[in-house]
Amino acid sequence: MRKGKGRGAAGSMWGVFAALLFAAVLVGSCGVLLESALRAHAPVERYGAASAVVTAPHRVQERIKPLGDAPEVQSRPLTEPGRVPVALAGRLRGLPGVRAVVADVSFPVVSDAGRAMRGHGWESAALGPFPLRQGRAPRAPGEVALDAASGARVGDAVRLQTTGAPRPFRVTGLVAGPPAAYFAAATAEALGGRPGHADALAVLGDADADALRRAVPGLRVATGADRGDAENLAVAAARPDMIELSASLGGVAVMIALLVVGGLVALSVRERTRELALLRAVGATPGQVRGRIVRQALAAAVPAGVAGGALSLAAGAGLHAVMASAHVLPDGYRLSLSVLPALAAFLVTVLAAAVTSLLASLRVARIRPARALGEAELEPAALPRWRVVTGVVFLILGLNSLGLSFAVSGQAAAASVSGLVLTLVTATALLGPLIARRGGRILGRLARALSPVPGRLAQHIAAAAARRARAMLTPVALAVAIAGTQLFASSTVARATTAEAAAGNRADQVLVSTGPGLPSEAAAAVRAVPGVTAATAVARTTVVMTVRELGERRLRSLHGQGVTPGDAARVLDPKVSAGRLGDLADGTVALSENVAGGVRLGSPVTLWLADGTRIRPRVVALYERGLGFGDVLLPRSAVTAPLDDHVLVRGDADLRPVAARYAGARVAGPEALGVALARELRLQNLLSWVVVAAILGFVVIGLVTTLALATGARRREFGLLRDIGATRRQVLAMVRLEALVVLGTGLAVGTLIAAVTLLAFAAGVTGLPLPAVSPVTALAVLAFVAVSGTAAMMLPARRATAPGTGS
Repeated sequence: MRKGKGRGAAGSMWGVFAALLFAAVLVGSCGVLLESALRAHAPVERYGAASAVVTAPHRVQERIKPLGDAPEVQSRPLTEPGRVPVALAGRLRGLPGVRAVVADVSFPVVSDAGRAMRGHGWESAALGPFPLRQGRAPRAPGEVALDAASGARVGDAVRLQTTGAPRPFRVTGLVAGPPAAYFAAATAEALGGRPGHADALAVLGDADADALRRAVPGLRVATGADRGDAENLAVAAARPDMIELSASLGGVAVMIALLVVGGLVALSVRERTRELALLRAVGATPGQVRGRIVRQALAAAVPAGVAGGALSLAAGAGLHAVMASAHVLPDGYRLSLSVLPALAAFLVTVLAAAVTSLLASLRVARIRPARALGEAELEPAALPRWRVVTGVVFLILGLNSLGLSFAVSGQAAAASVSGLVLTLVTATALLGPLIARRGGRILGRLARALSPVPGRLAQHIAAAAARRARAMLTPVALAVAIAGTQLFASSTVARATTAEAAAGNRADQVLVSTGPGLPSEAAAAVRAVPGVTAATAVARTTVVMTVRELGERRLRSLHGQGVTPGDAARVLDPKVSAGRLGDLADGTVALSENVAGGVRLGSPVTLWLADGTRIRPRVVALYERGLGFGDVLLPRSAVTAPLDDHVLVRGDADLRPVAARYAGARVAGPEALGVALARELRLQNLLSWVVVAAILGFVVIGLVTTLALATGARRREFGLLRDIGATRRQVLAMVRLEALVVLGTGLAVGTLIAAVTLLAFAAGVTGLPLPAVSPVTALAVLAFVAVSGTAAMMLPARRATAPGTGS
């Protein structure tokens, strides 16, 4: 018997060790993503020789007063470079240590072969530095120097498309460095479309950064690694969202670790109640019992935290690589690794083990010595009052979030349901014995119908050991709820986005580009084609705006589109609910209902364009299809992007001659936009699959460990059943039917939590409680959890009842 007890205690500690190990890996990998986001900088390439780079601010900052709180400064990143007056270069050149100042302009360039490059003035070649390999620098308007990898030769005539139609240039030189086209300074300034302004002023020399800042107040002076953000805003723009995402994932990981590890530790303590009761009976104090339980948990937590923390660095690097390969992260978003995520994983793991083991030890330590052995054999029928009260509080909080999700829309709806799953699962964990008993009564009837004798035994044991059933059903419910919500929330948004975009597209054909975009004159050329009744250029952009969410004002980055006034109303149907899209003109804007809370038709709103330009347009229309068309529709002239994404066309005219004029342009049907949008959304949803795979993997590991521990510790119970005449086949049938009862209850609870969460999410985001649920994916998740759980119960049961196994 002592040998069996030893095996049980050792098995429980190995189970706790495994759960803590994977908890540390999960928490630490989220920490790697968070650290990478906090330290993310684009690589310094073009500005390698510059000691400092002066740019316009890369963020919008606004002082906003929340309800009942002191004013706070909120900020959002910009996605396009702002304008810097070239005249300011004179101030900088006069500072001590400044050797030269280069006014750097950057604009898209596409060759006739479709090769995309960035265009600059010749002076910018010194910033790499990118020296000449062959030839000379361009001097005349029709000359260009290309990078050596372009395949061109000195003296070749090439046609290059910039912000206008393709035009011929003579290659005067070949330059080392990344894909680029260098023009004479005056030519580059004209092609950049911002006369008298540059994207940045790059300082060569050894000037003091503080002196530079005093010379150009209101502008941003970047030195060191910050110079990379000046040449590639995409990484800096992605940083806040990745910080928020990583911190959110980390919080979810910690909560899941507490739920899974807490249930497992509680179960391991419960299975050792008889051993601990013996300690109380021979005179051990409650403090000594608690100390023994906590020390044993820490003995598993410390090595698990060390090993899991080390493994989390590799797991985080792998997660980062997957996201980068799927283009979820922008180019240049590098991985940052240090010991901090591993240390955080170790601390969280040890703290989780200490807290959960201390809570699990409270009841055992309070047993009176005289009643210790008797209470060890019995499970109390009623739950402690604190547990019921706490569970009801979490349930009320979850229902309140659910009601709030139905009442709000847009990003506020997504934010309000983000904690709903964990809140309801926590309530499930606290009220688990009550739920287990209810599930045992309902599914027990099915078990008895399938096999009367083993089914009755399974129902009776599931009801009598409700605490053990609770520890088993909590990870089941958690796995199903987390997987269902993460997967189908993203698919709900994707379906609604593509449906709205398709329903509102009135175009007969589309002029699209396989390169960086189309010059603005392409839309005018399309309109001039006989048979074209309407054509609108579309340029996607990002706009910063103050939005009212849950009664408070928040600064948000919103997706928008610049469209051609007049024709836009004939080609697009964003489902206007107030005003007229035809009234869109310079100085006006149309908003989606998702972000227009409190904004009246005809009133002005404050917007910041993608380069930080502040405007105050008047609202002329409100519309419903914000997912399909973005939350902001602006006149094309207000959007700072130099190129159009595509041109929507009404009419059956032959547009092929127009497409032939522009590099990378082609004519497609209106369905091409839907295909491209669906592809983009699939790439974005890959993150949901990665998150689900990581979290579901950990939860299932915790589930398997919990079920295996719970079943393996019943060796004595199985032996008693065999002693009173039950066959091995009947015992295994009983365990199989008990798995039906316990796992079925957990699957039902998890499905219910996912269902109500998705209904609320769909109602808030799309306006209808109709989530996009793939039956195949849903059944696959349920089957994976059910099969894993059943195997985790049956394999230990087979070993425990094998011939020759003693009790």
